[in-house]
Amino acid sequence: MWPVGVKTRSDGARLRVGIDGRAFASPAPGIRRYVAGLVRGLLALGEPIDVVALGGRDSSALPPGTGHVDEPPHPPTNLGWTLVGIPRAARRAAVDVIHAPAYTAPFWSPVPTVLTIHDVSYELHPQWYPYRRDWMRRTFYRRSAHAASHILTVSAFSASEISAAYHIPRERITVAPLGVDETFRPDEPGPPGEIPAGVMAPFLLHVGDLHERRNLPMLVEAVLAARRRSEARPAISLVLVGTDRGAGGALRALAAQAGAPEAVVPLASVGDRQLRALYRHATALVYPSLYEGFGLPLLEAMASGTPVVASRAASIPEVVGDGGLLLDPVERDAWTRAIVDIVNDGARRVRMREAGLRRAAQFTWARTARMTLDVYRRVA
Repeated sequence: MWPVGVKTRSDGARLRVGIDGRAFASPAPGIRRYVAGLVRGLLALGEPIDVVALGGRDSSALPPGTGHVDEPPHPPTNLGWTLVGIPRAARRAAVDVIHAPAYTAPFWSPVPTVLTIHDVSYELHPQWYPYRRDWMRRTFYRRSAHAASHILTVSAFSASEISAAYHIPRERITVAPLGVDETFRPDEPGPPGEIPAGVMAPFLLHVGDLHERRNLPMLVEAVLAARRRSEARPAISLVLVGTDRGAGGALRALAAQAGAPEAVVPLASVGDRQLRALYRHATALVYPSLYEGFGLPLLEAMASGTPVVASRAASIPEVVGDGGLLLDPVERDAWTRAIVDIVNDGARRVRMREAGLRRAAQFTWARTARMTLDVYRRVA
């Protein structure tokens, strides 16, 4: 824990940044990867910066070298933590800047606040989030965006969406693309025990929560059509890694109605080691999403040497570039043809693997950290 009451410097000598400590144990894997990769990158820059986790109940999740302050008294809700707990923790830690890395930020604080907004799908497409109190979340997110000193986001697409949705000047928004953890790499496949039970090669992989905007019914239909093609390997299956947000039952029903229940293999959650093994063993990552602020699984797959087939929508072309195959997200026949071709054409898989590795090499946490540090210094 950092000592209480220590004076800080905002004159370039040393910068102290407080990051919402709850993010390190967020239920959203993408948020956990973001804060862990960012903080490791910041601490590896060799710059005069201290990073302090403000609160959070699991300090074991913090990257080495990260400071920590316990949560001060606050109302026992997420809202109470954000509005009351974080400012109190920031004062206790004597930081120069608060970084709220996932959509919500204090409406007031003793120091400037940087807020990361990954996308605004919930604001522009509320039909994908039919929760009873979703309007409250959207209101909280909007107010947080206007209260922040500066906004970070992960793609140019998201920057334009945030500016349009919240009427925030573009100069208040900085794009700092995500990086990829070095553990995602094209090593030799691990022992069979790393692959979860029930997964058999050849398989296609999708990583991400199962909900409407991921466009998965179209993908299941394309996989089923590919299995019926005489030139395709009939055993191809689709492995779905992610929390079921209400779409999983319909996907399994599609496969069962086609007489191929084994074609869809849902895995609610896997460990990091199993996830890396799934990437390495997959014939391809298939990602037909209709809307993404970034799409970290795309980057993880390319870095793992896994061919990527993804939709030509939202931020996805920014991430994939020439490192994968981009398709119209609603053209099922095009997805079917791509699946058949990739399953049967080993030479094409090699070419896609090499293109993906070249593309992924451009995305590092060091770059993300450098761009983020520049924002911290500007607001401080």
